[in-house]
Amino acid sequence: MSAPPSSALSSALAADRLGSASVASFALTAAAPLMVIGGVIVAGWANVQVIGFPLGILLIGAALALFTFGYVAMSRHIRNAGAFYSYISQGLGRPAGVAAALSAVLGYNLLQVGLYGIFGAAGSGLLGAMFDINVQWWVLALVAWLFVTVLGLSRVEINSKLLLVVLVAELAIVLLYDIVFIANPADGVSFAAFSPDNLFIGGALGAVLTVTVTAFVGFEAPPVFAEESRDSRKTIALASFGGLGVMVFVYALTAWALTVATGPDNIVVQSQEHAAQADLMFVLAGEHLGAFFADAGNVLLVTSAFAAMLSYHNTVARYTFSLAREGVLPRSLARTGARSGAPVGASVLQSVIGLAVILVYAIAQLDPFTHLFFWLGMTGGFGVLLLLAGTSVAVVLYFAKDKRGESLWTRVIAPVLSALFLIWAVQQTVRDYGTMLGTGDEHAARWILPGLYLLVAVVGVIWALVLRATKPALYEAIGKGVEGGKTEVSSAEAPKVGV
Repeated sequence: MSAPPSSALSSALAADRLGSASVASFALTAAAPLMVIGGVIVAGWANVQVIGFPLGILLIGAALALFTFGYVAMSRHIRNAGAFYSYISQGLGRPAGVAAALSAVLGYNLLQVGLYGIFGAAGSGLLGAMFDINVQWWVLALVAWLFVTVLGLSRVEINSKLLLVVLVAELAIVLLYDIVFIANPADGVSFAAFSPDNLFIGGALGAVLTVTVTAFVGFEAPPVFAEESRDSRKTIALASFGGLGVMVFVYALTAWALTVATGPDNIVVQSQEHAAQADLMFVLAGEHLGAFFADAGNVLLVTSAFAAMLSYHNTVARYTFSLAREGVLPRSLARTGARSGAPVGASVLQSVIGLAVILVYAIAQLDPFTHLFFWLGMTGGFGVLLLLAGTSVAVVLYFAKDKRGESLWTRVIAPVLSALFLIWAVQQTVRDYGTMLGTGDEHAARWILPGLYLLVAVVGVIWALVLRATKPALYEAIGKGVEGGKTEVSSAEAPKVGV
């Protein structure tokens, strides 16, 4: 695989191509409802073995709403595709920013490549059930990888329109399932899933919080596309709050509806029976709606996994691009297609990483659902949790230097409250990591996987200090994004196309 010749490349993302709906599509499809409930939450019930995930969703949703006030405020003053990286750099200092940047690249990579596991596993099961065709998971994963690679090099609005189509279909069938589940309760309509007694259980709270945070990963995507948005100050705020609101409503409703359909006392057992095929929702739907709607949901689970991996691919590529543009990573990764405006170098690198992971898991014959999707996905979600906590603190310190016209609520109260909750959630997660993975504390993965972030953070701090000593001008520009003066692109250079 080779990048396009330099004559077909530029060094700027395309401006003015995305409206609020397009930007929100990247957030909502990264947090695909069918995949989140049918895959992530069901696997969470199976591994963590507590009922209270719907309450966990509401708690995390409230914390993220508080976080979003300061996060969106930062996006009004700093336009950079590496949002977490830029904000932490400006609030906590450049060494912390580079550490955050490498952590973000690691976390989003784990989330993106992990999705090849559920796509392959669910797709293989679907072909077997519908057409009696036996296809190895990795074959389907390679097909998805090829399409993601091609689309990742395409114009960003093409990606957004494809994601919107998948999202609308997915939301429609999820809401249909919810109605059917609530109308046909196993043991009467019970709200036990929202009881604190079913969440605040020793050894499980941190695991539940990480699983639910992972379910929301993608809500933070809008500022990543600020440079490519029309009227970014308005667009990013609408996409961020609107996308988060839809996620909280759909996730909490659907998770609760599943406990109603199975009965709260049976949700763990039934999740354990169906986790490997990620088909609990569809089996239950088929009992009341027939095979057609069950199969339709199965198909949409596969397409939603594809949409999510495409969304994450775009996010990872833009983070890598932003780092390369500022010289933190090799400059060759900061090249964009002159016509597409896509981050070509960074996108190709992300594709190479995805291909390598698929091949390693296939050759080692590791389980695609548990070891690839769940373990790597949860570890990616933990990385995002770390970044959320760090960014909350950075918001407070950034506006402490200059209020920039922001209200007390936006620059102090909301980010302080979110920081306190998120830092506590990090501590709980580290404590309960073995429970989340379903391995216990004796398994090496319980320490190795979260320990990856400590490793890359140390590397990031050391590299930032090296840059400060050897390239002071480059060091000073870290985290400034468009303010650094290297990314301006006129509306004449980038046609205004978008939803």
